[in-house]
Amino acid sequence: MTTSIPSSHAGLADRHLESSLVIDPNAKFAIVSARFNEFVVDELVSGALSAFARLGVSPKNITTVRVPGAWELSLTLKRLAQSQQFSAVVALGAVIRGATTHFDFVAGEAARGAAAASDQSGVPVVFGVLTCDTIEQAIERAGTKAGNKGAEAAMTAVEMSGLFHLLKKEGL
Repeated sequence: MTTSIPSSHAGLADRHLESSLVIDPNAKFAIVSARFNEFVVDELVSGALSAFARLGVSPKNITTVRVPGAWELSLTLKRLAQSQQFSAVVALGAVIRGATTHFDFVAGEAARGAAAASDQSGVPVVFGVLTCDTIEQAIERAGTKAGNKGAEAAMTAVEMSGLFHLLKKEGL
């Protein structure tokens, strides 16, 4: 998992640490997903689970938790991350702009809460919550034109889990 330094960076660092998508067989992951906008979020969850499977994560090492909406993600993310039972936690949801400012509050607090959960626990919390202007944009990001952001979040969780494992091994 340690990689060589690209020649363009030679002489700038003594060592370079970078993770990959190689899975630690002991790594455990949690997915916290919102039920609101379920028609989009279910596709994100499916994408995340498929990505975990492709990367070799055993289903027994994945815990899924559903919450009512994106607002409720934060507290659940914090609780799971602070349990120290997971190598990384993934937040999945879809907040779609409407005619009021409600979107701004929910999207902002969901992002802030995920960052705080990660900061307070020291466990990577990956933010896979879509914040879109339209339903069409959300659908595109849940598995059509723009790929599946749930799958991307799962891959990021695996990579961050590996990086933190590497950092621990290096005494950092």
